[in-house]
Amino acid sequence: MNKTLDTGIKNSRNVLRYAFGTGTLQMLQDLLNDKRESNTSSVVFFIDEFFKHNDSVIERLPVSSSDIVIYTNTKNEPTTDYINELTNTIKSSKGNNPCAVVGMGGGITLDTAKAVANLLTNGGKAEDYQGWDLVKKPGIYKIGIPTLSGTGAEATRTCVMTNKNTGLKLGMNSDHTVYDQLILDPELTKTVPRNQYFYTGMDAYIHCMESLQGNYRNAIGDAFSHQTLALCREVFLSDDMMTDENRSKLMVASYLGGCAIANSYVGIVHPFSAGLSVVFNEHHCVANCMVMNAMEEFYPEYYDEFWMMVEKQGVKIPSGIAKGLNETLYDELYNSTVIHEKPLINALGENYKKILSRDKVREIFEKI
Repeated sequence: MNKTLDTGIKNSRNVLRYAFGTGTLQMLQDLLNDKRESNTSSVVFFIDEFFKHNDSVIERLPVSSSDIVIYTNTKNEPTTDYINELTNTIKSSKGNNPCAVVGMGGGITLDTAKAVANLLTNGGKAEDYQGWDLVKKPGIYKIGIPTLSGTGAEATRTCVMTNKNTGLKLGMNSDHTVYDQLILDPELTKTVPRNQYFYTGMDAYIHCMESLQGNYRNAIGDAFSHQTLALCREVFLSDDMMTDENRSKLMVASYLGGCAIANSYVGIVHPFSAGLSVVFNEHHCVANCMVMNAMEEFYPEYYDEFWMMVEKQGVKIPSGIAKGLNETLYDELYNSTVIHEKPLINALGENYKKILSRDKVREIFEKI
């Protein structure tokens, strides 16, 4: 690894407030009452479509007649077009902006809520803000309620979207994207399918292994990363990763992992994962795990530990998606991977394109 470089991150912002513990979902009503100026003040709820027919959860949400409830499409990851469509729907149905936005779900839903909250106050289109510090005005007050643990979307200053026209998968990286309030209730992760629980939890692990192996480092990011990895090891090297205690630990690891990556950068896994998402529409977390099939060369110790966790928990990691493709698809995979300069410079240095030639990128994808 090269010498440690300055991250350029000088003034970090974290979530202002968070409530943690089983049953904390019940605090949502009081939090929203503080924001409602009158009986007609609306709140926009973005809820993972997984909960659409789960009355035991939906009935606990303080939804009033003036509110808007949108069940977020989680079949596909957010696109700029989808964010624009949702924003226009809210604008056309309400004469004024809502007093609050609530995002409840996994990373897709949490990112969607953050993106729309920004667009409602800043105007323009989602693709106008893909990049660093392009959002100039504070978004709508927003509350995040994760129901999956691992992405760190509840903690980060970004919300990732894919622009299908350009092939760019990138977020609105801004202090204004950070949630104002979190409700971290481990009870909400109880019904997550086992494989999905592992894939999503591994996002926290991979964030932090990439950060600690990178060139851009600082003591705060390292501290968050070390603690996240310690918690992930406790969870995924245990006999059952989904006990009540482990679900609580993983929810903390997810938040701390998000804080870690807000103070550092990812590495090689995430750009290749983005390639799988753009070209094959693979979801981010399972795509990360798929990329680990090819990471022994770059992260040998973490590679071995990752596969030890896979075996310990008895989960299935898909493979073979990028073997025997035509040249057009390999070109698309190459272009949608090497476009991610910051993480690849973090991992490989300024000359990363010499290392990741088209042939080398193809070789890596063929292992995935």
